[in-house]
Amino acid sequence: MSTASTVAIPPAAARNVAPRVAAIDIFRGLTMLVMIFVNDVAEVKGLPWWTYHAHAQQDVMTYVDMVFPFFLFIVGMSMPLAFERRLTKNPSQAALWLHVAVRSCGLIILGLIIANADKVDPARTGLPGAAWGLLGLIGAILVWLVPSRNPRSKQLYLALRIVGVLLLAVVYAIFRRTTESGAAAWIDGSYPEILGLIGYTYFAVALLYIPTRRWLWAPFAWFTALTAFCALVMAHLIPLSEKLPLYFWPFSNGSWASITMAGVVTSIIFLGAHRWQRLRDKMLIAMGFAAALLVAAWLLAPLGISKIRATPTWCLASAGAAVLAFALLYWICDVKAKTQWAFFAKPAGENTLLTYLLPDIYGYLTALVGFRYFETHFNAGLPGVVRAAVFTCVMLGISAVLTQRRIRLHL
Repeated sequence: MSTASTVAIPPAAARNVAPRVAAIDIFRGLTMLVMIFVNDVAEVKGLPWWTYHAHAQQDVMTYVDMVFPFFLFIVGMSMPLAFERRLTKNPSQAALWLHVAVRSCGLIILGLIIANADKVDPARTGLPGAAWGLLGLIGAILVWLVPSRNPRSKQLYLALRIVGVLLLAVVYAIFRRTTESGAAAWIDGSYPEILGLIGYTYFAVALLYIPTRRWLWAPFAWFTALTAFCALVMAHLIPLSEKLPLYFWPFSNGSWASITMAGVVTSIIFLGAHRWQRLRDKMLIAMGFAAALLVAAWLLAPLGISKIRATPTWCLASAGAAVLAFALLYWICDVKAKTQWAFFAKPAGENTLLTYLLPDIYGYLTALVGFRYFETHFNAGLPGVVRAAVFTCVMLGISAVLTQRRIRLHL
């Protein structure tokens, strides 16, 4: 086998930094759009069953159950390109691992703020949950705000970052909740929210991908191993305690990491430095990969179909759909250069973290001022769907304005 076919991402110093791929930003933006909509429509009553998450007892998955996997998939798609760019600027492996650790911790810190805001005991903390959560997100925004390119603003952004770190430290220090037994307790880390789960999964996949990134076959092998592990856990052939904390075993049952690794594989198929550089070859390989995922999903269906239980069929079906969706977007946006149609979603894809936080910021602000109109109005049937659609558009519009004004977050 030739050298070109055995290297997925060649040494960063030996090649130019890869250009930004429009399909990745648009894929991410569309996923954000659907996420905001389904989260808001989840509060609407009287809709068909497929507009909500399936229950853990059901052997079924809805389109809502595929939003989180699409997030994980796009994280995997971005990893080879992001690592390549970073190594091009600084070939230090230690610096790369430090970046991975800091980014993972940042996502977990953010996730725990969102997950614990509803658990705040105002009497013990000194603040209502909405105020505590809002202060936490403000601190995070100050820490991860992308600095202006103007050299004269350097000191200002450094000061803002220091204020953000101090604010986060205070928010975490004062947090108290009350357990079922009535005792005081600190942060509940049992569920770190979607951002925290992504942080743990990003770290887990980096542990596998970075040491083996020079070999084309490695991501395929890791994906297969993670899927097999998930299937064996679900079949009770490998015992895995549900109480095993993610900070000890970030792979969980292999489900989330397998979806992210599928994204890594797809990124390499379309953007890797291998001998299959013709569009036709890339599309055929991607279609073959997607077909294999969907067939495997069907074969493993007896183990269950559930997002809540994180079954292999849920992983494989979601990843297969994501491969097909990205292939279509890649052909439209990067091959045909048709991106104008995605004007409403692209800013959210370029400024994902801030866009993700906007609905939570809105929720904390409305809770603080006591605005509860939509709890009793436009909360059922078609009017509720229209309300959720309008809310989604408003959030995307705010994101677009902030992005245009260069107010961005980056971990």
